[in-house]
Amino acid sequence: MKQTYCTVHLRAISDTMEVIGGKWKLLILTLLYGESPLRFGEIERAIGNITPRMLSKELKDLEQNELVERRVYPTMPVSVDYRLTDYGRSLGSVMIALGDWGKIHRKRIMHPPVIEEVNG
Repeated sequence: MKQTYCTVHLRAISDTMEVIGGKWKLLILTLLYGESPLRFGEIERAIGNITPRMLSKELKDLEQNELVERRVYPTMPVSVDYRLTDYGRSLGSVMIALGDWGKIHRKRIMHPPVIEEVNG
């Protein structure tokens, strides 16, 4: 039973990483979680060093996986914004947990504990 659970769990983690893994997807999701809806340029500026081509690809992937919704408005010129779907919002606890762990990790790596030598 334990081996079966482990295999199933590993497969589930692999599937999750396929959908939200990589350098940009979690950043996009986190940004939209807090400030949804956003236009393409707003997302690009907020993230900083992502190329328009990569942002477009990642948004399409997230849209295909039903995490992000793209809305087009019939204005002149056409307006487009992106927002999390309810399904995308279901990742909220995952994003919070990863952010909390990242803060702890950064603090640990940037400010390691000082170990004093004991002279005997």
